[in-house]
Amino acid sequence: MAHTPSARKRIRQNVRRAEINGARVSRIRTYLRRVEEAIAGGDKGQAEAAFREAQPELMRGVHKHVLHRNTVSRKLSRLSGRIKAMPA
Repeated sequence: MAHTPSARKRIRQNVRRAEINGARVSRIRTYLRRVEEAIAGGDKGQAEAAFREAQPELMRGVHKHVLHRNTVSRKLSRLSGRIKAMPA
């Protein structure tokens, strides 16, 4: 258990941050799932629209230090490639 006031404060902050970051990651996963479902459904227009909505959400995760920028770049690149490979 923490003994110093600063350690106790750090614990409170960590709990609060974990809750906020968990919500952010959950939101990002939802956007990714929408893109995946659109790709699986075979609708290129819907997939592109979902991808455009997901991009800023993923980048927001990078700026908030919830996800690593290379992870996001990799995910976006792979999704983009899968969408481009879809028949028109």
